[in-house]
Amino acid sequence: MSTTYVYKVRDKSGTIHKGSIEGHSEQLVVAKLRELGYVPVTVTARGKSRLNAEVSVRGKDGKIGLRSIVVFSRQLATMVGAGLTLIRALSILEEQTESKPLALVINTMRGDIERGLSFSQAISKHPKVFPPVYIAMVRSGEAGGMLDMVLLQLATMLERQLDLRRKVKSAMSYPIAVGGIIIAVVSAMLLFIVPMFESMYEDLGGTLPLPTRMLIGVSGFLTRAWWLFVIIIGAAVFALKRWRATPRGRLAVDGVKLRLPIAGQIVRKAAIARFCHTLAALARAGVTIMEALDIVADTAGNAVVAAAVSDARERVRVGESVSVALLNHEVFPPMVVQMMSVGEETGALDEMLDKIGEFYDAEVSATVDSLTSLIEPLLMVVMGVTVGGMVVALYLPMFRIINLVK
Repeated sequence: MSTTYVYKVRDKSGTIHKGSIEGHSEQLVVAKLRELGYVPVTVTARGKSRLNAEVSVRGKDGKIGLRSIVVFSRQLATMVGAGLTLIRALSILEEQTESKPLALVINTMRGDIERGLSFSQAISKHPKVFPPVYIAMVRSGEAGGMLDMVLLQLATMLERQLDLRRKVKSAMSYPIAVGGIIIAVVSAMLLFIVPMFESMYEDLGGTLPLPTRMLIGVSGFLTRAWWLFVIIIGAAVFALKRWRATPRGRLAVDGVKLRLPIAGQIVRKAAIARFCHTLAALARAGVTIMEALDIVADTAGNAVVAAAVSDARERVRVGESVSVALLNHEVFPPMVVQMMSVGEETGALDEMLDKIGEFYDAEVSATVDSLTSLIEPLLMVVMGVTVGGMVVALYLPMFRIINLVK
């Protein structure tokens, strides 16, 4: 027995159309509408009520991790590709997601779509959850009737960013941990151990060796005025953060990051990989090159790279190709520019960008591995020299103990 279904669909130009159609099931109606070239927004059996709840998620968007967005995108792509309406797919995801903040966001988006907004307009209300590249690609996917494919591309791109971020964090976690241990050991010696030796040497009298006097002097300063040291460090960190929040400060700090030995190579290669993957995904989704460069500049993650992309965007505006526009910026190696030039000439820029991104992903992994193998023995040497030097400075007077007693 056929049922009358009320539908709301979007055509390739993004225009909303409403109407009704007979069908034996919701899935068959959705499939029929897709065959006609429409993107179903809602399909509901006539007479069936729909909840239109709206939940405030103010202040909760920032608690949603990138991993949750990856899972959300992949699951939504699968459901939309299988013929489910966007409303029904979002309802299912709202119920099964493990992230409560994300469930609230999905609930709000579902209500917005039921009131006539497009999916891209609904997600644009949550900029802390969905970055500009996500919104632009979804908008292009809606216009081209390939939302499921675009969502899969987004999931793949975000997964690459997660993997890259995880590799960099793993490389930095070990030196940070060892550095913290070194600071803790040195502080404990200066605050507790050195004062014990100082009182003993005062009773013995005599002139102490220079290294010992310097160590006792530092210990005395920290013991008497440790609060001043804490204030100075806190003020310096606060001032650095405020300065880094300015465009000039961020550009200077990010420039220093790129010039660091070994670590600077990781930052640079990671930024290039992110640039290539993001620009490739936007180009493949049909986003115009000017809008794509604008989005890539906003999501570059490094002020130096962002400045180079913004300058390239202005050059592209006056007629230059992307590869030529990037040629004068040292942050982009000649190999990247040459491969992009080949991609532009062959009409396969997105494929070439993906290849460049994959190459730099592998380069980041190799550099991280080499950094980890190099930094472990280096940190052990630093710890040994620091702590060992302090111990030697403390025991130097012991070698002259007879003279001190006399």
